This record gives sequence, structure tokens and C-alpha cells, in this order.
Amino acid sequence: MRVMVIVKATQDSEQGVMPSVELMEAMGRFNEELAKAGIMRSGDGLKPSRHGKRVAFDGDGRTVIDGPFAHTIELVAGFWLWEVKDMEEAVAWVKRCPNPMPGPSEIEIRPLYEMEDFGDAVTPESIAGHENARRILEGGG
Repeated sequence: MRVMVIVKATQDSEQGVMPSVELMEAMGRFNEELAKAGIMRSGDGLKPSRHGKRVAFDGDGRTVIDGPFAHTIELVAGFWLWEVKDMEEAVAWVKRCPNPMPGPSEIEIRPLYEMEDFGDAVTPESIAGHENARRILEGGG
């Protein structure tokens, strides 16, 4: 089961408060454990939303919205992509994580869709496009 583990933003992360040396070292050790266990596929921290942009879609129209964005609790400060047996294993790993923020914080775990979840919308053409993209990402051209 693939999951995205989402570190929710806080006022500190949105203000650009950098983590302490101790937190950076603790997170490094945690990431190393995840990698050694074969769980972690990817992960990174995100800069505050003032550095970001959103693109709003309405039919054929596109509108670019500059950050910062309101509602800090709805923003993402960082993420991991993990491969786990099930949601219980993901929860167990998150419970081992150092608190990613100086104060109270939350980490959300969301399963990723797999191709079989899309049912009739999956066609040979759509599968080929996704498989080609994966091959390119893996360096196979």
C-alpha cells in the first residue's frame, strides 16, 4: 500500500522558522530508519506558501494565484511517500516520528490511488501513458 504522509503547516512553518539542529538530526535519523526498513520512497519539506502559487481551473480558463495562502491548518509543510503493508503500519511509523514542529503539529496519512481503483476509466491507452511516464521517471527512457 502506498501512502502520502503529510506534515501539516503551522504558523511557525508558514513564517519560515527553521528547525533546530536537534530536530534536523532527529529527522535525519528517522528518515534513515524509514529507508533501511524499505518504507520511504521520497520525502521533503516545503517552503512557506508565500513562495508558492496556485492555478485555479474553470473550464478552459486558468487563473494564477500568488501565495501566501490563508488557513494555515490546511497547508502542507512537508511530505513523505511510503510503501507500507497497511494503514496500521503507517500509523505505527508516524507515531515514532519526532514532532516536526516546535509546538503542536499534525501529520496526515492518505492512501494513494492504484490503477485498479479507477475501474472502467482505465483503458489500454491510459495504462500505456502511465507506464511510459514511470519508465521515464525511473531512467528507462
